[in-house]
Amino acid sequence: MENIDYPPDFRCPISREIMKEPVTIVTGVSYERKHIDKWFNVYKKKTCPATMQPLDDFDMTPNHTLKRLILAWRETLAAAPSSSSSPAQPSVKHGEMVSLFNALDSSPFKVTCLKKIRAIIQLGDDTRSEFVNSGGLEAVVRMLVNQTAVDNCDLDSFQSFEEALGLLHLLPLSKEDKAFQVLSKSEPMKSVATVLQRGSSEARFHAIIIFRKIAKTGFDWNQLVEDRGTDLFKSLLELVCDEICSKASSYALELLFEILASSKKSRSKAIEAGAVCVLIELLPDSNRSKCEKMLLLMKLLCECPEGRTALVDHGLGIAVVSKILVQVSYTATKLGVKILCLVSSFQPTERFLEEMLTYGAVKKLVTLLHLEGLCSTKKRVLDMLKLHGNAWRRHPCFPCDMKDYLG
Repeated sequence: MENIDYPPDFRCPISREIMKEPVTIVTGVSYERKHIDKWFNVYKKKTCPATMQPLDDFDMTPNHTLKRLILAWRETLAAAPSSSSSPAQPSVKHGEMVSLFNALDSSPFKVTCLKKIRAIIQLGDDTRSEFVNSGGLEAVVRMLVNQTAVDNCDLDSFQSFEEALGLLHLLPLSKEDKAFQVLSKSEPMKSVATVLQRGSSEARFHAIIIFRKIAKTGFDWNQLVEDRGTDLFKSLLELVCDEICSKASSYALELLFEILASSKKSRSKAIEAGAVCVLIELLPDSNRSKCEKMLLLMKLLCECPEGRTALVDHGLGIAVVSKILVQVSYTATKLGVKILCLVSSFQPTERFLEEMLTYGAVKKLVTLLHLEGLCSTKKRVLDMLKLHGNAWRRHPCFPCDMKDYLG
């Protein structure tokens, strides 16, 4: 129904879909509520999407009149006799899209072409399939690769490859999909990484969505890591620190885990990019879910000597890990013990052992022995207590009531 003779004012200017809950903002333009809400509150935009007019007032007023008109229009269409002789809409979209694909290679107005293509594929799964099957995917990716390969991109070039990612992130990227097979090649992946490093906040969000989808296929990241080195990890760590878009931060953590879990060489690059320091500084103010993801990453990094060194050398490293024990969750405690066990087994410096005692880690380890369950965690605790008990016993801050647990 939504592809047949529709009044343009019935479509949301953002999604190009028929509105169900239209609301009007101060500029007088109406939008689908969920899309304009996302524009303001997720992307933190302060402009009207249709007019780009700066806004001071972000109130949204339900447009009941427009809603009634849309409902009446739908009822009229439903009551009208169907016409079997009408041409199929996808074929109309096919011709429109092919002309836009051709224009991408020759027209200087690439952003305009990409916006029109994006508006078409947002109509539904059928138009997305039409886009891929008509050669649009290759045309957009080819344009993206060519634009990002230029060392000194002008504003138009930046806008075109950012708009390209805004389009590409809408596509399914499972291993069987053509979109995955095209995008997962070396040059397109480098281009997405370029946007992740240099794009706007919205473009970087689209880039991380694309990478996250690709990561779920078991993709081998070694070639991209080899090519981009620490720059890739610095870009991801910047997103981890993003306080505005929690989804971008969460997706970046998930992607870091996928990359680091499969390669110790990648872990060295991440450590060089400052990953351990970033995680330590973010941990105290993180919610449970984010805390657990960051501890999982820190555990992976502490499996490398340079990761353990970075943790010990950071002024708050041991204090932060000690603080989360017993306080956040079972998973966080388990990961915290693993981190301390790795460092105490391979790099038990005098300073490290002293800080474990000073910041209360040793006392919490003893507490863990009295809790139900945690069998594997208790074994690690006992190993640490037996291994370093004599060193802790000699310290002035050593609690006398813990002597029975130290070897």
